[in-house]
Amino acid sequence: MSFETLAAHWADIQPRRIEDLFEDPKRAGAFSTQAENMLFDWSKTTLDDRAVTLLLDLAQKAGLTDRLEAMFSGEAINETEGRAVLHTALRASTARKIIVEGKDVIPGVQDSLKRMGDFAVRLRKGQVRTPSGGRFTDVVNIGIGGSDLGPAMAVRALSPYHDGPRVHFVSNVDGAHIADTLAGLNPADTLVIVASKTFTTIETMTNAETARKWIAAQVGEAAAGLHFVALSSNEEKTGEWGIARERVFGFEDWVGGRYSMWGPIGLSLMIAIGPDRFGDMLDGARAMDTHFRSAKGRDNMPLMLALVGLWHHQICGYPTRAVLPYDQRLVRLPAYLQQLEMESNGKRVAMDGTPLSVVSGPVVWGEPGTNGQHAFYQLIHQGTEIVPCEFMLAREGHEPELAHQHRLLAANCLAQSQALMVGRSVEVARDLMEKAGLKGDELERQAAHRVFPGNRPSTTLLYNKLTPRMLGQIVALYEHRVFVEGVILGINSFDQWGVELGKVLATALEPVLNGEASPADLDGSTQQLVDYLT
Repeated sequence: MSFETLAAHWADIQPRRIEDLFEDPKRAGAFSTQAENMLFDWSKTTLDDRAVTLLLDLAQKAGLTDRLEAMFSGEAINETEGRAVLHTALRASTARKIIVEGKDVIPGVQDSLKRMGDFAVRLRKGQVRTPSGGRFTDVVNIGIGGSDLGPAMAVRALSPYHDGPRVHFVSNVDGAHIADTLAGLNPADTLVIVASKTFTTIETMTNAETARKWIAAQVGEAAAGLHFVALSSNEEKTGEWGIARERVFGFEDWVGGRYSMWGPIGLSLMIAIGPDRFGDMLDGARAMDTHFRSAKGRDNMPLMLALVGLWHHQICGYPTRAVLPYDQRLVRLPAYLQQLEMESNGKRVAMDGTPLSVVSGPVVWGEPGTNGQHAFYQLIHQGTEIVPCEFMLAREGHEPELAHQHRLLAANCLAQSQALMVGRSVEVARDLMEKAGLKGDELERQAAHRVFPGNRPSTTLLYNKLTPRMLGQIVALYEHRVFVEGVILGINSFDQWGVELGKVLATALEPVLNGEASPADLDGSTQQLVDYLT
């Protein structure tokens, strides 16, 4: 089967409304997938049995099963960089054996987790002391991209489980970010985690230098290094910073940045919630890994999440997807998924370097409900572009005394997906205006503004409660979704060459803006902007 076959089928069924599909009383159950205390309902889409069969055939034709096993077994599926892709090894069972370049990587993973756990426990107990003998009350994680988005999202998501030092995050090289973060902290009581594999990432190291000066101004330069931890594989440079080797946690090339929160990059989260709960998160991700490898067809949740996404973007032509968690603690999840999906699958060429014959990944965006309802749902309901919506909702919140508010939240979530599908006809709108006392042309004018086209697709992911284990399941679910989409599109989801050019040009422009060099070969627009700034 091919994308062309799917497109032809879509053309045939496009006039049909989604709500009419529910004339089949079994549709909801047949177009839903359950796994690991989660329900993924994809019945409010235009997919029918024929479309699902074609999509499953497309996945099989793309060699998904073989590619999946190649990833889990440690083959170098990141072909442009010649690397294995083994974020799943960071949460793998100790009984597994995964060989990369002749070496089993699992013992190293376990040793790294043990070192992280030992450090986190001692810090949380106050056994890791400040140079003056006090406790570290605050931890600042300095990183960017995958060294920030994952742990920052997870720390916020699991706030009910925090019982360690307060954890803060700095990512943007904009001085406002670090200034605002440090403003309320005491340098003598602050531990800084610098997350940079090479210890050369310019944004991260610039912020780290600022933090070091802030700390040294109070405790002295000689003691400043004792306030730092490095998540890096460059022990020479971390040593130059005065960071003791036991406070340096490295990681391998086979873990991409946006997939790295399961290992040392997650140290800030482990400090916040403790090693046991961090282990629960790994257990949840491992359970989803197992499900992904073993479940077949419609019963495979990551597979179906991916196929629904491909249907909406590559076949139906909807350019964006909205991620709408009705869970305030998942406020950073849309941003996390922006990187996970858009950096992974925002490519223009296939694995062999030839141009793609279909569009690649969609624009991913979103905001928690109910805030989004009062911001951009107007466009989702009545705008001219169709936006597939991905709702997320827990069955149970963490505040039993506020259960009535959670029920209101749930009612809003379910109502929005229902409204997107059924809409409001012009006849109903006319009736409403007639009851309001309007007549004639004014009735028709006002009724037109109150019509909802409906027939707008959405999916809903329900889960029991946002626990560490459940968060692990959710993140792994989306990781595997990205993998499936990449395999079917025939692209490499694990490199990110698109971020490099801007970095190169920024390095050349910085001395120009500092007045240390003369601009050379700048286009007229960039030259004008440089002139204005200098």
